[in-house]
Order: sequence, then C-alpha cells, then structure tokens
Amino acid sequence: SGSGGSNGPKNGAGRSDSPTGPEGYVSPDGAEVAAAEAARGSGPVRKVKLTAVPTRLDLGGRTVATWAYGDRLPGQEVRVTAGDTLAVTVANHLPQSTSMHWHGLALRNDMDGVPDLTQRPIRAGAAFDYRFAVEHPGTYWFHPHSGVQQDRGLYAPLIVEDPKEPLKYDKEWVVVLDDWVDGIDGSTPDAVLAELRKGMGGMDHGGGMDHGGGHGSGGMDNSGHGMSGMSYRSYQKAPADSPADSPTASPSGSPGPSRMMMGATSPLLGGDAGDVAYPLHLVNGRTPGAPQTFRAAPGDRVRIRFINAGGDTAYRVCLGGHRMTVTHTDGYPVEHAETDALLLGMGERYDVLVTAGDGVFPLTALAEGKKASGLALLRTGGGAAPEESVRPKELDGRLLTAGRLKADASVRLRPGAPDRTVTMRLTGSMAKYDWAVNGRRYDPDQRYPVRAGERVRLSFVNATTMWHPMHLHGHTFALPGGGPRKDTAIVLPGKSLDVDFDARNPGLWMLHCHNVYHAESGMMTVLG
Repeated sequence: SGSGGSNGPKNGAGRSDSPTGPEGYVSPDGAEVAAAEAARGSGPVRKVKLTAVPTRLDLGGRTVATWAYGDRLPGQEVRVTAGDTLAVTVANHLPQSTSMHWHGLALRNDMDGVPDLTQRPIRAGAAFDYRFAVEHPGTYWFHPHSGVQQDRGLYAPLIVEDPKEPLKYDKEWVVVLDDWVDGIDGSTPDAVLAELRKGMGGMDHGGGMDHGGGHGSGGMDNSGHGMSGMSYRSYQKAPADSPADSPTASPSGSPGPSRMMMGATSPLLGGDAGDVAYPLHLVNGRTPGAPQTFRAAPGDRVRIRFINAGGDTAYRVCLGGHRMTVTHTDGYPVEHAETDALLLGMGERYDVLVTAGDGVFPLTALAEGKKASGLALLRTGGGAAPEESVRPKELDGRLLTAGRLKADASVRLRPGAPDRTVTMRLTGSMAKYDWAVNGRRYDPDQRYPVRAGERVRLSFVNATTMWHPMHLHGHTFALPGGGPRKDTAIVLPGKSLDVDFDARNPGLWMLHCHNVYHAESGMMTVLG
C-alpha cells in the first residue's frame, strides 16, 4: 500500500513484518512457505543494495525529476545464476512507503513484495531485507508494488543465468521498453491516475462500457507492468504522503497537462490500445533523439532479452533488416520460432536470437496504437544512423503472439484435467474507471481458495472493451494447446482465455492486470 499501515496483529508463528494470514489459508511466513524454500536449496549468496531516491535523470536531451534506484534508468541490472540465493537490502529514501516485487519469480511468499498482503510496507526512511533462493533461469525484472510508483523510474532487469545454457551466442543485450510521463511539464503518475479516475463520463471511448464477452482464442499474450499493492482501504482517499508532497509535482501543485488518451486503437489489441498519452517512449532509458547504440561485428549471433516495463503501452518490436528467432517468453523456453516482429504487453518478456548484418540498423519499439515509438541502434559498420521516425518494414511483417508459440518439451505441464477452475471475469469501463475482477475492486482480505498440489485452471473472461495483460505472482501457467509457460498473458476484449498451473508454491498470491492504472483502480485479487 502506498500509504502503509498494518492489517492487524502480528502473526505469532512468524515474522513481525508479515501481515497475519487468514484462518484456513497458508500465511506468507508460515511453515509451509519455509519448507518450500528449504526444498529449493541454498546456493551462493549474491548481495545487492538498492536505494529508492528522488533524483534527476537525463533521458537523452530531456532531464526529469523522478524517483529511481540511484541515478540511472533502468536501475542497475541484477544478474545471478539459477541456484543462487539473492539477498537484497532495499533502503527507502522516498517521501512515501514502497515495496519490491520480483516479477516472474516463483519465490518464497513473504519475499514477494506486496504491501499489506505478504509484507508490511517499507516506510519512508526504513529498509527491508529480501532473501530468497532463485530457482529458475530466465529474463525477469523488479519494481515496486505500491501505488503507481512503478510508472516512475523504479525498475530494473533481473537476469538469472542458466549454468547449463543450451544457447550459443556471441553477445547479449537487455532491452527495456518504457512509456514515460513523470516529471514532464509537471506530470506525475499520481496525477495521471487522478485524472483517469474522473472517468470519461458520456464520452465515446474504446475502453467504454461493459459489453460482456463471449469465448474466443484470447491467444494474444501481453504482459503487464504496473502493479499496485495499494489496499482497497488505502486508495479510498489519497494517502497524506502522496502526490502533492512529491518532489516531482510542479511547484503550484498542478498535475500538468491532460494525459488522457483518446482514439488510440489497434486491431492487434482488439480495439482500444490504451488510456494514457505518454510524451516519451524509451528504450533503456533513452529517447529516440539520443538512442543507445549496441555494437557487434557482422555475423555475430546476438541474444536480445526484451522487457516491457511500461505502465499502459504494448510495444511492437523489431530489428530492422533482421529476422528474430524467439527462444523464450517470460523466462521459459519455447520451440524456436522465426518472426519479423513481436508484441509485448506490460510486464511481458521475450528472448530472441539474431545474426547481425553489416551496417547500422534501427531497433524500433512501436507504441502499439499510439502513433509513437522508441528507438535503439545496432551498429556493425559504417554509415549514417536512421532517422528517429524510422519505421522498419519488419513491423508490418510476420508477427508472433504468445498464442502461436509452443512450450519447449522440457517445461510442458504434464497432461491432466484441472482439479479446480477459478473464473476471473474482468469487469469495468473507461467511463467510470471502475476496473475490477468479478465486479469486486481489490481488497487484500478477499481471496479465492486453492489447495496445494491442485491443477488449477484460471478462466479469464474479459467482459470489458479493453485488453488486459493478466499477471499471476509466484507461479507460471501454460497457455492452451501446449502453448508457452507464462506469468503474464493478454486477454483481448470480449474474449476468454483459459490457462492452467500447478499450485505448488504455498502462500497468498496476487493476480492482477499489469496496466498500472487498471490495477490501482481495483483490477487485482488474491489466490490463497
């Protein structure tokens, strides 16, 4: 919760910094969680210190006041090897409470970083020690789960290397995509949320009314990025330590220009592409006018790890003049598939291999439906850099979505019918900005029961006219028909998507839309 506050007495059986577990459910710090962690083993300890601070960042010709981990964007990459134990001290130098969620990791529940659910908020001036075994290799990232903080500069990649890496490549890049509003003309994410919460009233908008949805493939997969761990109680009223006191608010306290987006549409996303008109789209913290340049030799085989850290934007990405071979999504291997372009929703990750050509090539991240893009460059030889506005033909070529991929045989779920189906009807509208799950806005005390060891089917039914990248904490699920293992999947408007997972990681686990503004408005719930 952005404002902090405890949810009752300490759990006598466990740590004082975990909220009390409800009767009949595993507690975040319960014996079952400790036993599951012990089974993961304890490898070499990798110690990291992260300090969340108000700072000024140069985005490439544009300097902004924001919050970040130190003085860089994205934050310093954390790289470990599967089997390691990660020990991270998060020091909070912000003017409000914060937290840290390790997106995509199946880790111990009391380290998952959801305030008022798995831990108490890290108050301003305090610190928290996260310590957990890192079991599975892959491309992950971390960010707060407090209010809309993740739509500032508070994010960084977490790369877990495979000690038995099967892929062969000469170079590796981590490419983090982000939509940026904080500190531009007085804007803050809190002010954007306040504007969106006023709703659209009678205006006609693609995110509009609840039309109810039938079944469809729902196979498009996007992943989400802004979560919010703010409890329902705390977002009834703005926390006292919230936007007006923020160092990124304008001196007059005004929220800056309107950031509500009208008319952003995308057939790939089933209609409405998003709610927020971001002034900048960044690749590795840089604007298209001052892009990062990756260097390689012609013929080098390059692994690119894409992460969408955006708040409200899906990105269609390509490397001009190249085809990409998709090898992983959300950290898990897939049967290799060639493509010209990929679509990433907020929080989603894809790993690809490319063989570098000779020259200078644009790596373009098109803000899907928003008529803007981010840019980086690959340079292997001489020549002039392409214009900022370059639109490589690959963006309009073959496009892979998650529903078209197959899981690698090594990570397929064993066959079996679900023991339990939990229907998650996604509800709400742009008109009222009342996003919810099954018509109920988030309340940390309300949860859906699941038994340890069950095969659980999550049946997402999107009853809205907006796409939602749905993210499950602590587990990965399988898309239908032998599809890939994911922790985040796009559910298209008016469609349904059934995904299966094995409930093997005990605790209280958040399930939510990874659009930070939808989540913070209520489209979050808990599996226990």
